[in-house]
Amino acid sequence: MMPSDPDAAQPVSRPGGTTVELSIVIPCLDEADTLGLCLAKVNQVFSSGQVVGEIIVADNGSSDGSAEVARQFGAVVVHVSRKGYGSALMAGIHEARGKFIIMGDADDSYDFSQIPIFLEKLREGFDLVQGCRFPSGGGEILPRAMPILHRWWGNPMFSKLACWWFQSPVKDIYCGMRGFTRAHALRLNTFSLGMEFAVEMVIKSSLLEAKIAEVPITLHPDKRQGRRPHLRTLRDGWRTLRFFLLYSPRRLFMIPGAFLILLGVLGYVLAMPAVQVGPMTFDAHTLLFSSLFLISGYQALLFGQLIRTYARVVDLIPEAQGSVQLTPTFSLEKGLMFGVFCALAGVVLLAWAVNVWRVAGFGALDYASTMRLVVPGVTLASLGFQTVLWSFGMGVLLMGRVR
Repeated sequence: MMPSDPDAAQPVSRPGGTTVELSIVIPCLDEADTLGLCLAKVNQVFSSGQVVGEIIVADNGSSDGSAEVARQFGAVVVHVSRKGYGSALMAGIHEARGKFIIMGDADDSYDFSQIPIFLEKLREGFDLVQGCRFPSGGGEILPRAMPILHRWWGNPMFSKLACWWFQSPVKDIYCGMRGFTRAHALRLNTFSLGMEFAVEMVIKSSLLEAKIAEVPITLHPDKRQGRRPHLRTLRDGWRTLRFFLLYSPRRLFMIPGAFLILLGVLGYVLAMPAVQVGPMTFDAHTLLFSSLFLISGYQALLFGQLIRTYARVVDLIPEAQGSVQLTPTFSLEKGLMFGVFCALAGVVLLAWAVNVWRVAGFGALDYASTMRLVVPGVTLASLGFQTVLWSFGMGVLLMGRVR
């Protein structure tokens, strides 16, 4: 995670007394074939006098001389030992000293001569300026610049999903060329080490209701020779989906949990009086299925609340997301009381069932009848025990925050 240093969010002077307005951050892993092309374009923008800037190359363990190429073009090289696209970018952003930062890849697929259009929006006061490669946002994707599956399915699908789930306004969530203020980058407190870093930045910015603009750019084919792309379709697609789900505990835990509980309650309503629908009789076996639904659904709700709370405690989810709050109404004692009440109700039903067995001389029983005591009793006892454990877990997470 990037440290939250309030002073680091301000533009500072590099040696020589020149105040840096713009930092260009480029992650790099064996990009010697194309890195010089990118840096030459950046230096051309700097030499035009439009901005005073610096170049940060975050080298992620290159062995092909990329660092030497970067120094030849006047870049500051930051050696990043921890592997990953996000890891390299976080290190580069931390090292940057400009008020504004523009990031882009080193394979010359992004045209760094387009820096001024990003800088213009940043100067207007936007926190994040996202590039858009798709025609729907005015951009252009040149032939062979993007795999067909990424262009027509992966990127549009995840962009729309981010709009639906997180109210993201961007049409190209994966675009690796974007600009932002350094203060905003530090505020995001990003943690993703891989390709999902780009997604995390957009989602967190959306949740924080940051000022986001999107500008059209052109995506060019990767100009590296004999190198496989760093992006892996299935691996990075799954990591993105995983990030979406983990960042939306309501959809991952709460909604499925509520649905399972609804099924369980419906099953109890039908099974307790042994309702018949046509040739079907809902009896003791229905109770067992219903209890499975109830216990699983309740566990999902408890896990969801624990994860939502943990995410807020460690600042994984921004404060501005109103649906995730550390509610002061919770207390360990209230949770324990509810859990103990459920457990005792279950014990009473189980004791009743044992008494029925005693009355029958501890012999054979009418299982269809006694199961209407045993199954609800076991279910209530289980739910009560889970609630007690969950209450202690919540109490630990909220220790020092809720009085």
